[in-house]
Amino acid sequence: MSDQKNSETIMLRGALVPTLIVGVIAIVIGSIFAGMPGFLGALLAQFVVIIYFIVHLGVSRVSRNLDPMSTMALAMFSYFTKLLLVGVFLYLVNTFTSRESINRTSFGVTAIVLTLAWLGGEIASYTKLRIHLPLPDSKN
Repeated sequence: MSDQKNSETIMLRGALVPTLIVGVIAIVIGSIFAGMPGFLGALLAQFVVIIYFIVHLGVSRVSRNLDPMSTMALAMFSYFTKLLLVGVFLYLVNTFTSRESINRTSFGVTAIVLTLAWLGGEIASYTKLRIHLPLPDSKN
């Protein structure tokens, strides 16, 4: 049990560090090119991406002892719930903020780059874990 918790912590750290570094760079670039709206767009994108992926790791922590069918059901439920909540959040941002207050281009580009940074960091940290999966016996 501690190995699983440790591996999730390693994966979180491995994904969060590059995401935060890229996020700070994206915030600076957004601020340079679009001023305060670029800063707010990049900051908002960083918040959304990090929360989205932390929930993903939280679900994997909750489902570690479940059977495969329950794990898949929980993963699908969490995916569609996160997708729905991100859609509602983007709708609310679009409805209740002006284009002059949050730069949409800065938000979009930052969200894409942060997603790539998170996934790259998570994949890199997962490959370093060296988790051994049991293979079924081969029948000769």
